[in-house]
Amino acid sequence: MDALTEVKFALDTFYFLMSGVLVMWMAAGFAMLEAGLVRAKNTTEILTKNILLFAIACTMYLLVGYHIMYVDNAEGGWLPSLGSLIGSPSADADHSLESDFFFQVVFVATAMSVVSGAVAERMKLWAFLGFSVVLTGFIYPLEGYWTWGGGFLSELGFSDFAGSGIVHMTGAAAALAGVLLLGARKGKYGKNGAIHPIPGSNMPLATLGTFILWMGWFGFNGGSQLLLSDVENATAVSKIFVNTNAAAATGAIGALLVTKITWGKADLTMILNGALAGLVAITADPLSPSHLWSAAIGLLAGVLVVYSIVALDKLRIDDPVGAISVHGVCGILGLLLVPVANTDATFFAQLVGILVIGCWVFGASLLVWYLLKRTMGIRVGEEEEMSGMDQIDCGIDAYPEFVTLKPR
Repeated sequence: MDALTEVKFALDTFYFLMSGVLVMWMAAGFAMLEAGLVRAKNTTEILTKNILLFAIACTMYLLVGYHIMYVDNAEGGWLPSLGSLIGSPSADADHSLESDFFFQVVFVATAMSVVSGAVAERMKLWAFLGFSVVLTGFIYPLEGYWTWGGGFLSELGFSDFAGSGIVHMTGAAAALAGVLLLGARKGKYGKNGAIHPIPGSNMPLATLGTFILWMGWFGFNGGSQLLLSDVENATAVSKIFVNTNAAAATGAIGALLVTKITWGKADLTMILNGALAGLVAITADPLSPSHLWSAAIGLLAGVLVVYSIVALDKLRIDDPVGAISVHGVCGILGLLLVPVANTDATFFAQLVGILVIGCWVFGASLLVWYLLKRTMGIRVGEEEEMSGMDQIDCGIDAYPEFVTLKPR
């Protein structure tokens, strides 16, 4: 390896690692967003879920997930060897194998983070952690093999640049399966179609979480270019950053316009979800579209996510943070819009990919959730739900100064 090649190898490896760090920082974004959108009595518990799901995802993907997704797939291998859990680097690699693993492992953690918000405030902690083991170790890696790992969907021509479907729709499909078996929070829905809003406890935290996610998304999409060390790739990364930012901005604006026209108010929670919806939609292909078309994609997603959240509420599908709409509905939107700017993609392949990934993840997740429900149970008792999960699961209140002490 000559000196120039070594420098390029080092630069691309460093870029990969720093992109992974940005994506890892998204875990903090999800934690803050969800902590802000749940009630104060459930804050510690949702934070506990977020840090543990990240730890479980990193461990399971190291032990089995990466092997299933990438190592020896042509030979049908899926079990890891004790000597090399992530395989061996190729002789002509342009970055280190470990940097690739690190970048991939934070993606699977992102998929699992989508689930935690949708099932918040009524799911048992240990049931959630048990599901995390299966999703991150087996369900996600298998559909990842079909796509990014060189499986049949990639051969078909399915295109998902950074994971609108592979990561975000996967998390949403798993979440939907759990929510359907779990049921709504007590008091959320009344008679005759009545819907009772349950406001979050901390809007500053939710806003901070959204900004952290927005920032981390530059690593999510920019890092997916994989290389930076030449003019072509550096230019591509720059365009990806601009398009990603444009979609987030117009997503927030789209949600603002809908809420103002519909309710006469600037609904902050919808605006936050509008920005995230734009980010999810552009993730399917942040490189091919022009800057103007990227902004249009974000605007469409920002509008769609508001109507989707309202529609799910009318169907009595209780999603406290809007995760199913943001990551599922807008993930599908992004995948379907890929062929508009990317001539190598087809609507047929995109539809097949959506159906295969969605059906696999939803079906497998539904089975796992059902088995957990029949064995250990997935929902806390009514009294526990009313008193809050912080004390039940964690024994620590997030805001102890605001807890009313009962007389002895």
